[in-house]
Amino acid sequence: MKLRIFTEPQQGASYETLLSVAKATEDLGFDAFFRSDHFLKMGDVSGEPGPTDAWVTLGALARETSRIRLGTLMTAATFRLPGPLAIAVAQVDRMSGGRVDFGVGTGWFDAEHTAYGIPFPSLGERFERLEEQLEIITGLWRTPPGETYDFEGRHYRLADSPALPKPAQAGGPPVLIGGVGAKRTPRLAAAYADEYNVPFHRPGDTAAAFERVRTACREAGRTKPMVYSAAQIVCVGRDEAEIARRAGAIGREVPELRENGLTGTPGEVLEKIGTFAELGAETLYLQVLDLNDLGHLELIAAEVLAKL
Repeated sequence: MKLRIFTEPQQGASYETLLSVAKATEDLGFDAFFRSDHFLKMGDVSGEPGPTDAWVTLGALARETSRIRLGTLMTAATFRLPGPLAIAVAQVDRMSGGRVDFGVGTGWFDAEHTAYGIPFPSLGERFERLEEQLEIITGLWRTPPGETYDFEGRHYRLADSPALPKPAQAGGPPVLIGGVGAKRTPRLAAAYADEYNVPFHRPGDTAAAFERVRTACREAGRTKPMVYSAAQIVCVGRDEAEIARRAGAIGREVPELRENGLTGTPGEVLEKIGTFAELGAETLYLQVLDLNDLGHLELIAAEVLAKL
């Protein structure tokens, strides 16, 4: 089981804060540092100093780290055109020496689109655009050097693209697709994803979502292995007082966190990680909301990661 640290900078984090968390992630032995791709806070937080762009941040972190993988859960297809997005991700992959994973989704938070003047089409159109973006981005990355790439779709058209730059990873960074949609998401995952992620669901719902994707892979005749993963909020303490303090720092109640995330003593969290492993999850993304509490990461590394 791989443990990856997942951050939500739109809730309030400077680049300097993200850098400190990314360096701790690397120093403590975690597998990867991931971040959300959002431009607006959620809930009753200040959100200050304001949003940071996901791929600008990851490009900088690529030069400040040397081992951990870097990625997004999930880049919104509504935010960027597919050609420039393929260029940005490929550049960050080269800057990191081939350590990028590319998570991408439809985009869902309509308020952030309104706040920053980004068009927010219907869900059906967003899925159409996501599928075209997946085809274009992977197609650009996989076009042989010296050849050009063309695409004619309903929403995007590319002609005589040199399909440059190429990522450091042959064929491009691994593609992550997530969500628990019953039909379109499993089909897209089977067609394009290297990894399928279920975010913030209980084990039973996660198992059902995994099975839908396994079925879609069989129906599509896919033989390439799929990595299955889950994202869970994390709140670990040595005792009840420490658990309660960390829950309070993020405005959550301990019983709710225990029910819906990886919360409790290290032993409790290890047991729940084992439950996800039994479902077939190979990777867990630990959503860390208090980015100033590096002692939390130290505890998880020493008492959970070290014992897996």
